[in-house]
Amino acid sequence: MRKIDVLIIGGGPAGLSAAIRLKALGINDLLVVEQNNFLGGILNQCIHNGFGLHTFKEELTGPEYAHRLIEQAKALKIPMLLETTATQMNKAKIVRLVSPAGVVELEAKAIILGMGSRERPRGAINIPGTRPAGVFSAGSAQDLVNLQGHKIGNRVVIVGSGDIGLIMARRLTFEGCEVLAVVEKMPHSSGLRRNIVQCLDDFEIPLHLSHTVSRIFGDDRVSGVNIAQVDEDGQPKLATEKFIECDTILFSVGLIPETKLAQSASIKHDQVTGGVIVDSNLETETSGIFACGNVLHIHDLVDNVTREADEVALNVKDYLAGLRQKQPLAVEFDAQIRYVVPHFVNQAGTIRDTQFKFRATNVYQNARVEIYFDDQLVHQRRFKIITPGELEVVTVKAEIMEQARSAKKITLKIKAVEK
Repeated sequence: MRKIDVLIIGGGPAGLSAAIRLKALGINDLLVVEQNNFLGGILNQCIHNGFGLHTFKEELTGPEYAHRLIEQAKALKIPMLLETTATQMNKAKIVRLVSPAGVVELEAKAIILGMGSRERPRGAINIPGTRPAGVFSAGSAQDLVNLQGHKIGNRVVIVGSGDIGLIMARRLTFEGCEVLAVVEKMPHSSGLRRNIVQCLDDFEIPLHLSHTVSRIFGDDRVSGVNIAQVDEDGQPKLATEKFIECDTILFSVGLIPETKLAQSASIKHDQVTGGVIVDSNLETETSGIFACGNVLHIHDLVDNVTREADEVALNVKDYLAGLRQKQPLAVEFDAQIRYVVPHFVNQAGTIRDTQFKFRATNVYQNARVEIYFDDQLVHQRRFKIITPGELEVVTVKAEIMEQARSAKKITLKIKAVEK
């Protein structure tokens, strides 16, 4: 059985960024495995710009961002195996790899999970109706339009206002499609505000909040949909149904962290995010297995994935040097917050600046995020607006985090700010 210092699973932005940073830190015995026959992950089909402003200090498209990472990895001669799938892993950090060359097992001192996420399918939202042609997920539409050059339809209804759905509304408009509506079940969009403005408002595409598609019509091809308002439980009010004639439906109903491999090692996952549970060192409950990127929770910006991968690399280096100890303290939060990552703060070992990433349950204007160690307020940050569609980040400096070593409870709260 081959032994290695660090195995990185996933050749997308998370895995590549972690490998590049590890190499720069002097960790040479590492390997990146990627199940596809190409590197870069989902970035390859995201041909719109807006990437790289933080990492490369310039605006890039998704493929350009991926190309920068791939070229850096090649220049550093980082070993990579394509068409190689990690099918099983255990707590001893033994991983089974399957490739065209056969099946091998590899034992690593440390593992970084960077497998990203997958799309939630139409079946997950149980819309009644027929199953005609013309129904696409947002990711498959990106692939067909951006990479293969196909026009997927003429009159389009988009279900879900996630960032990919918003961006595809603009992209399909550029391709000559008429985007008739974007339908969102929640009373607020789940995408970034800038994407709502640039992708919908600028093209006068209507956004129907608190609505859903209640039925799909069509035989060989989609012929139309019914949309309806939803009640407080998210169920369609059939009395409000309205028919829209269309030939294409695009579902942008969210991404799901790819945690199947982690589950094979009995690594716990968050019921809200669907991603693996980690401490402030981005280490799972199993010592030596770390995670970064969308396998943790869904990120808005790839630049933040790269930054998270940099953090993982530093913590892996400490772990290999024997400096990493575990003493987890759970992070709690109030009802105004949907989830927080990290799930625990490690009270032992090296303590660095810590980013608390969270999503709110509702829209809050002129709000303040407060962080308490026990009953002591240790950090606060004011926000003009907090929305569920944007991942917010509060960074607490290492000198403040040192106080967490003796704390018995850490709590995040959202408070209204008096004018």
